[in-house]
Amino acid sequence: MVKTAFLHLLAGFLVGFLVLLGKIGWLSPLWWTRLPIHVDFVLLGWTMQLPMGVAFWLLPRFGAGATRGRESFAWGAYLLLNLGVVLHVGGVAFGLPTIGVLGRIATFLSALSFAVHAWPRVRQIENLPRDRKKIDEILVARGIR
Repeated sequence: MVKTAFLHLLAGFLVGFLVLLGKIGWLSPLWWTRLPIHVDFVLLGWTMQLPMGVAFWLLPRFGAGATRGRESFAWGAYLLLNLGVVLHVGGVAFGLPTIGVLGRIATFLSALSFAVHAWPRVRQIENLPRDRKKIDEILVARGIR
C-alpha cells in the first residue's frame, strides 16, 4: 500500500508539473483542464492510501498468532481505492462523467472496507503501571506477548 501511494505521489507531481507548464505557456493551455487528475492522484492516491498502509502495519495485532484480523477487507480497500482513482482519472481524461462517478463510489467503498478491517484493531489506551514487571504480566495475560 505504501509503495503504491508513492507511485500516486509521483504521478500527481508529474501531472501537476504539466499543468503548471500549460499555465505558463510552455505547453497547451488545455493542460489546465487536467487539474482534477493531479488532485485525484495526490489527494486520494497519496494522502488516503499512505495512512491506510501505515495503519495496516501499525495497528495492534490480535493475540499470540500476530494476525491482523480480516485482511481481506484491507486488501479489498486497497483494490477499490486504486480502481476508484483509475476510473475517476479515466473519466476526467476522456470526458466520461459516469465513469468518474463510479470511481468515486469505489473510493467511498474503499474507505468503508478499510474501516471494517481496522475498527476491531483500535484499542483504548489504558493507564498502565510504571513497573515493567507488571506491564509484562498484563501483556502476557492478554496474549499480546
